[in-house]
Amino acid sequence: MGSVQLNGSGLVASLSQNHILSHKTKLSNPKSSLRSKHNATRAKTIRAISTAPASQPPVADEPNDEPPAVDFAFVHSVLLPDGTPDVHWRRACGGQKLRDIMLDSNIELYGPYNKPLSNCAGVGTCATCMVEIVNGKELLNPRTDIEKEKLKRKPKNWRLACQTNVGNPDSTGLVVIQQLPEWKAHEWNIPKNLPIDDPETST
Repeated sequence: MGSVQLNGSGLVASLSQNHILSHKTKLSNPKSSLRSKHNATRAKTIRAISTAPASQPPVADEPNDEPPAVDFAFVHSVLLPDGTPDVHWRRACGGQKLRDIMLDSNIELYGPYNKPLSNCAGVGTCATCMVEIVNGKELLNPRTDIEKEKLKRKPKNWRLACQTNVGNPDSTGLVVIQQLPEWKAHEWNIPKNLPIDDPETST
């Protein structure tokens, strides 16, 4: 069984998003050598359609109109072939049920219970939509009475996705969620001195 570390900054060390994209642009055109010397040296003409008056101030950068959103790191229950966690990053507005966010984002929720009549479709009676909240508990509502009944023998950080509300529409932060915790092939090693509910560790 593998293990996933949670470092002191509150982010999962092996779950770092990779935003580095490589893009190569070919500057030379292979067909340009086929053109005649006359066409290759011809200057292009740029026509001005209109001009701005000299007294007009420069255009300032536009403000970011992106609404506030919560970032999610969904960790699959099965590790990748190299032993690292299979993490799916998503972003969604707060004020929604976790079940709806997962289904709308094509994140596996039910696993072996994803067949007709195998789950209750979000009513809270079957307890097949269990997830483990690894980080970001402060963005979620407290356990409901249904969850207290259905999860009374489960760890305190396990929730029913159909009963879990994610913040308000203006909430921001990071929530790390273990999918299908009963079927996971790894354990979370969270240092005892790291408070999971501290909002400063999730930024």
